[in-house]
Formats: sequence, C-alpha cells, structure tokens
Amino acid sequence: MLFCKVAIVGVGLLGGSLGLALRSRRLAGEVCGYLRRDSAATEVQAAGIVDRATTDLAEAVRNADLVVLCVPVGSMEAAASALRGSLAPGAVVTDVGSVKAVVVDRLESIARDAGGVFLGGHPMAGSEKTGFGSARADLFDQAVCVVTPTSRTPRGAVERVESLWRGVGGRVVTLTPERHDLLVSRASHLPHVVAAGLARWVLDPGNGLGAERLCATGFRDTTRLASGSPELWRDIALANRSHLEESITGLAGELERFREALRKGDASAVEAFFAEARDWRESWTSRGPASPPPAGDPTV
Repeated sequence: MLFCKVAIVGVGLLGGSLGLALRSRRLAGEVCGYLRRDSAATEVQAAGIVDRATTDLAEAVRNADLVVLCVPVGSMEAAASALRGSLAPGAVVTDVGSVKAVVVDRLESIARDAGGVFLGGHPMAGSEKTGFGSARADLFDQAVCVVTPTSRTPRGAVERVESLWRGVGGRVVTLTPERHDLLVSRASHLPHVVAAGLARWVLDPGNGLGAERLCATGFRDTTRLASGSPELWRDIALANRSHLEESITGLAGELERFREALRKGDASAVEAFFAEARDWRESWTSRGPASPPPAGDPTV
C-alpha cells in the first residue's frame, strides 16, 4: 500500500479511472472522491469507483496524504484554494491538467499556504469521452505520465507522485513546466485544434456542398478528437495560448510548403511530403506511443 488515503477532487474520466486503478491495485487504504452533486456521489460510490464519495470537500481531503485535482485547468486555482483549512499538514497535492506552467505557478504557493506541497502532473491518457461512466482501471497502463517539479519541490513529494503514476501502470517522464507546455502544444493540443478545424471546414452545413455524404473511416478517425468537451479545450487552449499559437504557425508552414509543391506540380516534393510523414510515423509507432522522450531532452 503506497498511500493511507487518496482524495480525488473531481471524479470524471481521469479521476474515476484513477480511483478504479488505485482500488484494483490496492495502492491506498482509502480512496475518497469529491463531487459537486449528491446524485453523482451516490452513483460513483455505488459503481465502486471510490471507497467513499462526498460533496463535502473538507471531508474528502481530511487526513489524506495525497490529493489529486482532477478538475478542468480553468478550475484548478479555485479547487486548490478551497483546500485551505482542510489539508493535512505535509500532504502532497498534484493534478492531471494538460497545462502546467500557469497551474504550477499559482498552485505551489496556494498549497504551501495551506500546509501542503504541490507538484504538477499530467498523465498522457484519456479519451474524447467524458464522465465517470467512461472510466476504466487500465486507462494509465503504459501511458506516459509527466511530473513537473521545480526548484522548490521537496524530493519526497516527487517520489510520492512518481510512485502514484508508476503504481497505476504509467511511465514517468520528468520535465520543467515550461518544457511540458511546449511539447504538449504540438503533441496534444494542436491535434485537437486540427481535428476541430477539419470538422468545421468539411461538415459546416452552411457550405451546401454535402461533402459529409462521402466522409468515411479516414475522416472519422482524423476528426475523433473534435468530439471532446468544448469548455475543457477552451480552457486548455487559452492557458497554453503562446505555445499553441507557435505550433499552429509551424503546421501552417508545413501546409504552405505542400500547397506550393502542388501549385508547381512538383511530383517529387509531393511524394517526399507523404513519404517522410509515413516514415517518421512508422518509426514512432515502432517505439510505441508510451516511449519516453529521447536522451538529451531537457528535464528538471
């Protein structure tokens, strides 16, 4: 058993999957979930996602040695601030947010004032589906789980959070908050923008073309991410807007080069565009999506 009590603040897809993983692997003496609605708390507990569910935040985090914030990025600061007066002395607080720099900057001092320690975390796992009804115990198996300590993070807190993600099957990668945000702007945030943009461009009923009648498996697979929560991705995009803007500019450059090759009828350039993409993707998939960054990647 790694933890005496884990409190999960926000039991949706990630929080629910974490609760299931902790319980199935017997990693905590107690897993307590905090939800805002009584009906949801009753359903979560009945489903066995947590040992105990409550709408009382103070009760949820009381005596917890680990608190995991599983709320949207835009709600992180309010959730952390609400821990004041309830957090056990020395408790470690972490999160699952997709943006780290702004979250770490704000939550480190909030947790410290509340008597605990905050360390940013981000499991690279999930789905376009939301809610605890989609939670599953194996969600984090072989997933890259990023931790983002700073110079102010005690080594003991790092070890605790790393043990959490390894315990539920993840592969830990350590990055600075800033480096994390740069990399996920390309690897995670940009694909959501592209999927949404493609869905908008092709499926807009106002264009009158009826192209949706010809959309098949390739289009469905490519635009899957567009089914994600608009509110969630609004917060992520705005919180990481500088890096995301740079990533969009980079992709636009790739598309512009391809458009220029088409304009010129340059068959070799068009083929090279597709061939390099195929080769690089096949090299990546042969290593497995859960492979950690290559040696030399800047880490803390």
